[in-house]
Amino acid sequence: MNALFPLALTIAVALSPALQSCGDDPQTPTPTACDPARRPIVMAHGFLASGDTWASFSRLFEANGYCQSHLIAYDWNTLAFNRDAAVVGLDSAIDAALAATGSDQVDLIGHSAGGGLGYAYLADPTRAAKVAAYAHIASNPAPLENTDPAPAGPAEAPVPTLNLTSTGDLIVKGAAIPGAINLVLTTEDHYQAATSARAFTDVFGFFNGGARPITTDPTDAPPADPKAARTISGKALTLGENTPVPGFTVSLFELDSTTAQRKSTADATAIVTADGSWGPFTVKPDAHYELFLEDPTGTSRPVHYYREPFASDSHLVYLRALPPPGTLAGVLISLIPFADEHTVLIAFSSSQGVIHGRDTLTMNGETLSTAELASAERTSIAFFIFDDETDQTSGGEVASFSRVFAIFLTAIDRYLPAGGPPITLTLNGRVLVVPSLPSSTDGAIVATFD
Repeated sequence: MNALFPLALTIAVALSPALQSCGDDPQTPTPTACDPARRPIVMAHGFLASGDTWASFSRLFEANGYCQSHLIAYDWNTLAFNRDAAVVGLDSAIDAALAATGSDQVDLIGHSAGGGLGYAYLADPTRAAKVAAYAHIASNPAPLENTDPAPAGPAEAPVPTLNLTSTGDLIVKGAAIPGAINLVLTTEDHYQAATSARAFTDVFGFFNGGARPITTDPTDAPPADPKAARTISGKALTLGENTPVPGFTVSLFELDSTTAQRKSTADATAIVTADGSWGPFTVKPDAHYELFLEDPTGTSRPVHYYREPFASDSHLVYLRALPPPGTLAGVLISLIPFADEHTVLIAFSSSQGVIHGRDTLTMNGETLSTAELASAERTSIAFFIFDDETDQTSGGEVASFSRVFAIFLTAIDRYLPAGGPPITLTLNGRVLVVPSLPSSTDGAIVATFD
């Protein structure tokens, strides 16, 4: 174990919000703009996820003096079940971060399945030497494929490790890692363990010698001026596999927030690059936008993304293209009958699960967050809503979806006539309005709650 680890352990535990209320702290840094001397942070997402898992953390790191260029979300295919390839990709991402920033080491975060990836990465001493500190979030304390009663992992590697779990997480039952800093959140679900302000405070303190963040308000991220324009960018990847879709177009449209109608022609357009990147676009801070992802060849159906206003700059705005047949995610999408008589709608809660009894999700006044559709054990973040039998009638849950993925996703049989009135979705009081589009021609609609 690194000789500095006992000191880091003492400081972090003493100052952790789990043990001490917020207050003045002599170690708290003074507010600063971007500080390029900070170590870069590389973040690995979990199962079925993408780099936008880290959008909340990234905004908070920026609000606390990190440079956007020092915050790297590593995308990997969690459906390929090829951890060796993912480790090689992670190593390349870390090498690129070191070269770009001139830093000697990075800080590393792994969430859920990304924690297993972090374990595998740190098992090699040469790779572990590139990591100054590791945050293991909502993840098993040992690689799933390792049956050794004393598996190698971060606790045995010369890397200080924070093991952050939550009693509110019903997806992964966390356990203590000997030698690590073990902190336990109390209310966060599986996704909130990697997105909440409380979780961020623990991770920030661990990476910064126990110092508390200046702010845990993401609206303090640049530009903090509520009237200033925002800059957004991100990636366009296939759902599930996270394969880039180069050549696709991304178009930006400002919307009438009450009707979801486009106000004019596209405000901006970009071509997706080889690694999936698009943008940057400039947006108004108080406007609703549609981001339209289209395959110019027509091979893949288009996807319309409807967003809440952007509270700050964001470089992790992700657009998921519909996956091709023959992939595991493609099997899931093949269960959806696209037809011009009805709308295919996906309600996406990007930073938390929707849990019955805690959260309220409604569509046109109908409650979708029922005990059946939104159990805590499922922790659904995406609700797929479509006319299951194309019979223009509504039913219950689409069981074929849960047979493919029993967690995180819920499918509901609802007939939403194309060309009908706009559809109003409300999540915990936040409202998004989307149009009723013919799904065979216009593809899928994704309403994204940040």
